[in-house]
Amino acid sequence: MASETFDLIVRGGEIVNHAGRGAADVGVRGGRIAAIGDLGQAAAGEIIDAAGLAVLPGVIDTQVHFREPGLEWKEDLETGSRAAVLGGVVGVFEMPNTEPVTSAAAALTDKLARARGRMCCDHAFYVGGTHENARFLGELERLPGCCGVKVFMGASTGSLLVADDEGVREILKHVGRRAAFHSEDEYRLAERRPLARTGDWTSHEEVRDAQAAIQSTRRLLAIAEALGKRIHVLHVTTADEIELLAAHKDLASVEVTPQHLTLAAPEAYERLKGLAQMNPPIRGLAHQAGLWRGIASGVVDVLGSDHAPHTLEEKARPYPASPSGMPGVQTLVPVMLTHVAEGRLSLERFVDLTSAGPQRLFGLAGKGRLAVGYDADLTLVDLKARRTIRSEDMATRVGWTPFEGFQAKGWPMATVIRGVAVMREEEILRPGLGAPMRFGETMAP
Repeated sequence: MASETFDLIVRGGEIVNHAGRGAADVGVRGGRIAAIGDLGQAAAGEIIDAAGLAVLPGVIDTQVHFREPGLEWKEDLETGSRAAVLGGVVGVFEMPNTEPVTSAAAALTDKLARARGRMCCDHAFYVGGTHENARFLGELERLPGCCGVKVFMGASTGSLLVADDEGVREILKHVGRRAAFHSEDEYRLAERRPLARTGDWTSHEEVRDAQAAIQSTRRLLAIAEALGKRIHVLHVTTADEIELLAAHKDLASVEVTPQHLTLAAPEAYERLKGLAQMNPPIRGLAHQAGLWRGIASGVVDVLGSDHAPHTLEEKARPYPASPSGMPGVQTLVPVMLTHVAEGRLSLERFVDLTSAGPQRLFGLAGKGRLAVGYDADLTLVDLKARRTIRSEDMATRVGWTPFEGFQAKGWPMATVIRGVAVMREEEILRPGLGAPMRFGETMAP
């Protein structure tokens, strides 16, 4: 390939992709991967020296809450996406529980307009499924920039809460794509709210017990099976659900979060108090072990950070007045690479969960694969790096992380999006370049 010229060559790294692991260069032309192999004799406008680094398909985080519009004191599309690219993340799916909620075409159009020129990473937005918009969801889910429909069966308020089976059924009837669910049984949660002990965060897991999640997922599976619809169960937290979902992989896909794989009750609540509070809750080690079995057996399809920031002031309110949710998009890669280093999953499985998995489930067009013809989205990581995660280094507006002091074994060194090095060595070089992601099921005719 002596005469070849590329816009960019990522040279001398270890590629991890569909073909396995091995030394190779990546040549980029027009924002797409044009060649993979020995490009030592080729020329390029820009060369990234990847010696000593692993070159992964770009990491995609399929669950973030960037809080804009309406809650910008916690986060906005710009600050959240800065955190993403600093963490090695090339693209995000953002959630609809903003103010106003993203449940109509105008709200989706507004988010896409807000993202233009401000978001550092590529993006798509969920439309919230409600009792009111159910019959329009078939059209809404096919709009450009929409990654699908998100339904809250528990843990939400206002129009986004769809607690009843009939409401879920009506939504699924009108949806053609894979719909994503927050699966907790709102009726059981309501019954158990009196179990909350003021100022005692260890009671969070009792209020929102394992049964609330298991019951809801059982209901959801029965409805999806009866209607022949594809569903995606977000942030699964129980060993029981992993077993239940394993028996329904023909229609159900599964997400877990780094938090549920890493933090455990009661220790996390005792140490972090309100900072450990999220929905569904951080649970005990037996459930955590079940999630890891789900990763080992292939039941788990994707990792999502469920990045959901709240201010330290909000988090300091005595339980249950404190809000649920924690930042996570910037720490997903180093936390999970630490699990790789410690032997809990392979680097290949990490790639499957963060790029191939999202591509497979949601039908991403041109993304999620380090292969010729695909977008040149790359996450370059140093597997030998040893760094301490610190709140002061977090780009999120709230300025904290539940992983403060975590000793990371592996670190993102560069984020390349469509052939542009957006982040290198913890510096954002090209902000505002994010573009809407495209999906096979919503391509213009």
